[in-house]
Amino acid sequence: MVDQGVAAGRPTGSSDVVIVMGVSGSGKTTVAKGISTVMGWEFAEGDAFHSEANVAKMRSGEALSDEDRWPWLESIGSWISAKESAGESAVVTCSALRRAYRDLLRRNRPHVRFLHITAPADVIRDRMEHRPGHYMPASLLPSQIATLEPLGDDEPGIPVTNEGTAAQVLDRALSALGLRKDNQP
Repeated sequence: MVDQGVAAGRPTGSSDVVIVMGVSGSGKTTVAKGISTVMGWEFAEGDAFHSEANVAKMRSGEALSDEDRWPWLESIGSWISAKESAGESAVVTCSALRRAYRDLLRRNRPHVRFLHITAPADVIRDRMEHRPGHYMPASLLPSQIATLEPLGDDEPGIPVTNEGTAAQVLDRALSALGLRKDNQP
């Protein structure tokens, strides 16, 4: 991971694409929506890119295989490419658990960087067990934790702990990313 002093690998150019990553239930959507609102960027929910077959598989408590994930990641990557081509900044959620997944998401996309939302497993499990209407069962959390490969020192991104209120986590995320609430870098 890059030093926080260099704004988590903040790209140069006209667009900035932040992928808010982490295991299910870590708070990715809350943080990403907050960044979108504060910065005026388009937001996309990574789960919306999953095929119906993937959703059905997860809903039944079965973990996705790499073969299930590649088309999903390619779809997110295509969305990111469209944003970059248009010179637009955006934020998208994606578990991006493995380095290989993040490499695919960054390939030929120079404006991508990651914000890894972390939280203790017991906190995440509790959230997953109490959130209404989500297809991802808490029983899949151990497989996600086992799959997670933390950001490497050479990857553009930064971890941020999901401790405190949603506003505190958002403030920490904006600061780590080198973003300011007045929409100025």
